[in-house]
Amino acid sequence: MTLPANVRIVEVGPRDGLQNEKALSTDTKVALINALSASGLQTIEAGSFVSPKWVPQMAESHDVMQRIQRQNGVTYTALTPNLKGFELAMAAGADEVAVFGAASEAFSQKNINCSIAESIERFEPVVAAANKAGKKVRGYVSCVLGCPYQGDVDIAEVVRVSRLLHELGCYEISLGDTIGVGTPLHAQRMLGAVAEHIPMPQLALHFHNTYGQALANLAACLPMGIAVIDSAVAGLGGCPYAKGASGNVATEDVLYMLQGMGIETGVDLDAIVNAGHAVCEALGQSPRSNVSLARLATANT
Repeated sequence: MTLPANVRIVEVGPRDGLQNEKALSTDTKVALINALSASGLQTIEAGSFVSPKWVPQMAESHDVMQRIQRQNGVTYTALTPNLKGFELAMAAGADEVAVFGAASEAFSQKNINCSIAESIERFEPVVAAANKAGKKVRGYVSCVLGCPYQGDVDIAEVVRVSRLLHELGCYEISLGDTIGVGTPLHAQRMLGAVAEHIPMPQLALHFHNTYGQALANLAACLPMGIAVIDSAVAGLGGCPYAKGASGNVATEDVLYMLQGMGIETGVDLDAIVNAGHAVCEALGQSPRSNVSLARLATANT
């Protein structure tokens, strides 16, 4: 096993991060995405077309995606739970969409009010419409290393749901430790099991940092060949279904680690640090990135 030469960062802060923070103005969200777009990122999750009744923080996603300054070479994606969401995402100019399932039956029921099987059925028309429109669909699998309701999640179930989404037509499967309870060996075993059925280049990792294990888990999986990592600027976000969840692994911390390992990302760390400081100022909080806090402390000495 050798380390990948390059890793693509999927920046999820503007969606997965901000949907779990206090609501921000459209101007602030646009400014954040514009700053991220100028950093060298290739993929930015810019919005979500879920009912604003359930996720009011994402209610302005159409306006945000219409107003951002799009950069060549950057893919702007959106979360779409159903066909209506897909149609709204297309009207807003999304380059790519994502659907989200779960490896936990209990979480699926609590999060999207249906069984795993029913969720897959809902995604079928989304994938069909995306294929017709020439748009890619990414698949998220939640709770791959644990569930806030049922506790342990069988790795065989993670494999099964990942395969269902892959067979449905999702070009990439993002494996999410939604509540951040995973540890390195568990993460390796889970990834190894899924990679027996889905090629590693079509897999991504989406780890939360609730128990401070996200970087360790990512470092354990990199030698296995994973080359796509989801992260959020300043460590934004959390999970409404996991008390005390501290949010996504911070993009700044992932970049610093990858740079230290000699892995290329094409992303300017300083630009991400600055974008994180700006959005955290708007939120009235400090960044949850250790790298960002260290850079800030150094700048103030």
